[in-house]
Amino acid sequence: MVRSRLTSPGYVAFDLVIDIENSPGALAEIAVAISDAGVNVAAATCVGSGERAELHILVPYAEAAKHLLAISHLAVTREREVVVVNVEDRPGVLADLTRKIARAGVNLDLVYVATQN
Repeated sequence: MVRSRLTSPGYVAFDLVIDIENSPGALAEIAVAISDAGVNVAAATCVGSGERAELHILVPYAEAAKHLLAISHLAVTREREVVVVNVEDRPGVLADLTRKIARAGVNLDLVYVATQN
């Protein structure tokens, strides 16, 4: 049962998407701007195979982050509320968790996976 393996009940965070150029150094420039704006990023992923890429950043407070990003001329193109669940770092935990979510009839459209190993 997944419930017994969870290390905390979870919390709400926000996935903010920033459209960026997909070229060498572009992500570094944006990362510096995000840092300089004082935005605390809990997780990030960047996906893109063409000229543009989508940078997803996971933040605890959407409005504050969007305000700080706007000051740095970084526009958030999409935003969604997400549930963050901390789990044990062990083989099979993602399978256990996603099976439980599927049984509840919940569709996942974005998943961040990170471990602290």
